[in-house]
Order: sequence, then structure tokens, then C-alpha cells
Amino acid sequence: MNVALAEAPSLADVLEELGGVSPNRIRARPPLGTATEQDVIAIHDRENRLFELVDGILVEKVMRYYEGRSAAVLIFFIETFLTDHNLGITAGADGMMRLSSGLVRIPDVSFVSWDRLPRRRVPREPIPQLAPNLAVEVLSEANTRAEMDRKLREYFAAGTELVWYMDPDTRSAQVWNTLEHSVVVDEQGTLDGGTVLPGFQLPLRQFFARVDAGLQQRTTPPQC
Repeated sequence: MNVALAEAPSLADVLEELGGVSPNRIRARPPLGTATEQDVIAIHDRENRLFELVDGILVEKVMRYYEGRSAAVLIFFIETFLTDHNLGITAGADGMMRLSSGLVRIPDVSFVSWDRLPRRRVPREPIPQLAPNLAVEVLSEANTRAEMDRKLREYFAAGTELVWYMDPDTRSAQVWNTLEHSVVVDEQGTLDGGTVLPGFQLPLRQFFARVDAGLQQRTTPPQC
């Protein structure tokens, strides 16, 4: 458990340190500060619930149907692009990653380049020691700004190169290519893969149209 959390005198202080998350998302058993990766795996297998691990504390990852749908559509577009550009692999919201000791995060969508995977083998362990080149979080009502700021710091500290925060409410995306710099792409704009997915471009209008209308909306693969 880190110093700030260990010295927190109350649950309110712990919640603030975690980014102001709701106490409803905190698992009280095992006791705060004692949870391990095995608890993350056991709860997922037994209850089909996702918990991230932060300094011995289990924080539930809340993902409603619409956010899950958005993540699935984004994976579709990235995987379509990867069919012709074999740069690496994607994972969805079950793709647990150990960013550092005692820190397990679960991006809604992640991309990992082949050069981060020895012999280009997909990890078989439940929680690999791995930082995604691209981490994507689909924002929901449960997320706080402070929580997402903390995640952003953790991703970049672990070696992530690009972070997208997708906001279904504003139909926009905030794109971070460094911890200090971000741009907001609105529905009229285009997501660009930059140096992580060179050549990948996805108009947000096309993305949200497919999220909302599925196959009723004709879509084309991302531009190469």
C-alpha cells in the first residue's frame, strides 16, 4: 500500500486518494490494503465482476451496456485496420494488465504492439505484466475527473504512448499523446493513431453512427 493510502486516517481520505470514487465501488473484503491479484482473478471467475487493484484496494470497474457497445465497436475498427497492418493485438474490458507492482488496470480497449510481446505470443496468464501502447477508457457516470487523471498518470508512467478518453455524452474523445498535452476531437473530427497505429484514422461521426445504429449505418474501414 502506498504511503498516501497507508496514512489516510479515514475512508473518505482513501476515497479521495483513489480519485473521489464512490464507496459503492470499493470492496471491503478482503480488508482495505490487503487485496491481491488473486482476489481480482477469483472475484472475476466467481462473480463475473471486474475489479481493478490499487495498492491493495479493490475498485470495481463499472461498465454499462452502452459503454461496452462503444468499446466493442472501437475494437472492430482497430481490428479491421490490423488485418492489413499487422502491428499488434487488441483486448477488451476483460484484458487485465499489471502496470506495476500492486497496480492492476483494465482499459476498456487496449492495443499492444508486437515488440512488447516476446516472440509475438499472446499472454496466457490472467494478469500479464504489460503496459498497452494505446489505452482507451469509455467514460461513464461512475468515473470522476480525479480518477481519470490518476489513471492517466499511471498509464504514462507504465510506458503507454497514447490514451483516448471516449465520451459518449458529448460524442467526443480526448486524446493524450503525453501526460502534459491533449486535444479534444469532436464528432466532426477524426481519431488518428499517430505513431502507435500509423495510418489509422477513424471519423468520430462514423464511429458513433455504428455504435447507435449498427449495421443499419453503412460504414467503411478506417482509412489507411
